[in-house]
Amino acid sequence: MPLNPLRSRTGPAVLTAAALVLGGLAAGVPAQAAIDDGLILKYNLTEPTGSVAEDTSGNGRNGVISGDASRLGDEGLQLGGTNAHVRLPNNVMRGLDSITVSADVKLAPDQASPYFIWGLGNTSNGVGNGYLFTTGNSYRTSIASGNWSTEQTANAGRDLARGAWKTITYTLTGGTAVLYEDGVEVARKSGVTITPGSIGGGSTAANYLGRSVYSGDKYLKGQVRDFRIYSRALSPAEVRELGYVSPEEKVALDLQDLSLGDTSAVTADLKLALTGPNGSAYTWASSNEGIVSSKGVVTRPAYGTGNATVTLTATATSGQASAAKTFTVTVLEDISGEQKVSEAAAALNVWDAEGIRGNITLPTKGLHGTSVVWKSGDESVITATGEVTRPAYGSEPARLNLHAFVSYGKDKTKKTFRVTVLPLPKTEAKEGYAFAYFTGNDIAGENIFMAASRGNDALKWDELNGGKPVVKSSLGTKGLRDPFVIRSPEGDKFYMIATDLSIGSGTSWDSSQRQGSQYLEVWESTDLVNWSGQRHVKVSPDTAGNTWAPEAHYDEKIGAYVVYWASKIYADNDPNHSGGTHNKMMYSTTRDFRSFSEAKVWNDPGDSVIDSTVIKEGDTYYRFTKDEARVSGCLDIMQEKSTDLLAVDLPATNPRNWSLMANCIGKNAGTGGVEGPTVFKSNTEEKYYLFVDEFGGRGYIPLESTSLENPVWKLASNYELPRAPRHGTVLPVTKTELERLHSQLG
Repeated sequence: MPLNPLRSRTGPAVLTAAALVLGGLAAGVPAQAAIDDGLILKYNLTEPTGSVAEDTSGNGRNGVISGDASRLGDEGLQLGGTNAHVRLPNNVMRGLDSITVSADVKLAPDQASPYFIWGLGNTSNGVGNGYLFTTGNSYRTSIASGNWSTEQTANAGRDLARGAWKTITYTLTGGTAVLYEDGVEVARKSGVTITPGSIGGGSTAANYLGRSVYSGDKYLKGQVRDFRIYSRALSPAEVRELGYVSPEEKVALDLQDLSLGDTSAVTADLKLALTGPNGSAYTWASSNEGIVSSKGVVTRPAYGTGNATVTLTATATSGQASAAKTFTVTVLEDISGEQKVSEAAAALNVWDAEGIRGNITLPTKGLHGTSVVWKSGDESVITATGEVTRPAYGSEPARLNLHAFVSYGKDKTKKTFRVTVLPLPKTEAKEGYAFAYFTGNDIAGENIFMAASRGNDALKWDELNGGKPVVKSSLGTKGLRDPFVIRSPEGDKFYMIATDLSIGSGTSWDSSQRQGSQYLEVWESTDLVNWSGQRHVKVSPDTAGNTWAPEAHYDEKIGAYVVYWASKIYADNDPNHSGGTHNKMMYSTTRDFRSFSEAKVWNDPGDSVIDSTVIKEGDTYYRFTKDEARVSGCLDIMQEKSTDLLAVDLPATNPRNWSLMANCIGKNAGTGGVEGPTVFKSNTEEKYYLFVDEFGGRGYIPLESTSLENPVWKLASNYELPRAPRHGTVLPVTKTELERLHSQLG
């Protein structure tokens, strides 16, 4: 097919670069044949000035450019990501049974999520209400008759590359949607029941390039040009003509943009890309593997031996085409041992030194590979490995010094911390319950709400804070789901953790499990009313696509909390997380919810499981988990037990370390589909409650059983839960704590 120079990423400039690399590739490129039949509008966006996006189709549907946009000539329209966008005329899809939408886009590397590249439809109270859109997050196009829950999607299952021009095209006709990238089909969806013309009954007032129909989403940041809408579905050959990129071009473009940044004074490992934004595969070679390996590992020359210079060569390959590019890397000689121990000592910290309430983290490794040895001024209060014995209730606080001896070879230094260990709190009976939860799949609901019981009645609840959120997120996705609250074993400290996820912002369930957060959101409190600043803590590996429904349980055997959550873990050679995998339960350990051990698999029966929660009775741990793949017999909650909290179940484990006690718990209790279990014991009788989230019906509902060992779970009667609670935690509290919740949060 003939190649259109304008649509080949950055036009003639790039083709010239390609010619330089490949020896004349761009010579004699033919002009593209006109593909104008059925055009509704076409914005070149290459005009030098003006706020009008001129419709060059001849149909007079000019657009209006506003916000932080700037003209770049042949490089298209630059959108700044703050409020820049092009507003299209109303009703552009009226009467259409078929459609093609195509654009050239170059996403900025720091594009914030969620975002639309373009969106055509309507907005009601800030929420999309019938629309057609494309996003580069899990590159997809969706058509919807209402909000996100009505979307019918063609999904490539991977993100659109950033920092490179891409031709993105979507066609829909006869119930079949096809998504293309650079003229090549990447996704297909059959059975689409919505037509473009049916959206809004033909009336659409929120038609944008560079802006979402969801008011809370981010604006597009990057460059756009050659935006087109057709009243028909282009053929695969026509789509190829719009945007096909040859293997030779891909190689040239990827090498042109490949950079290692400033390599004139390297001191740390280099991150060497394995794939280019245009799809080339990179292989690397080093002139000195001992200094910079072909995997980017840097070993600095010894102190006093001088700097070293290394040549790294990247070879880009696409199909049968390949070419190479070299980089000169200067690695600085290592710093002295004296400087290493000095910097390592400065970086050490003992958290909550002025008021320690439990075991603490005393690291044995410091910066620059240093070793750290601790010595306590009073081993009966704090050991050299951080185990804490608090003074008895009513005693004075214990004050002592902790000494850190930092060493690297023969170089050593010492740092001393003055710490205070608080006495134990008064032991009090539990006379009520606190309930933390979120309320829905929208921005307003993805916050943390709280309720308090009416005394010791676990089935009667009052909303706190006037039904408004108690905690909101300012980090990550800024959406909070699945809050979990745990009391410290000493009793006077609480930690709250939550999922970092905002479905209400337009993130799809698929995208959230491929490119979702690898972080937990963490707060701490001593009274359940006043919470610390938010901590955004990475616990999942880079191979994880999500970190869902975190919970924790204190393990007396190790003197630390075991934190567990669900993640999809992708292959090491799948950095875009485009392959297939399933959710498994992961775990990590921590003493302070600041420093976490490396994540490991806790439960992987060979198919998807999520939403585990644990209760201990006697010497036995009882685990409740959402079975998403009938590994236990049905799609429901299953109950297992073990005498070891850290017992690991893997697909090859036989017999399993956790024995199955019950399955289909919700179904057998007469509920609809349930997930998000939280379990707790009654304060007053031999009864256990299992609150489950009936996600397709009533939200949280309470089940009860008089035994964990011989469970018979049934729906409780005569309950009054808060308005619309979703997956959360019920925590037994003292009379003082309950009264404080009611009085201070209302």
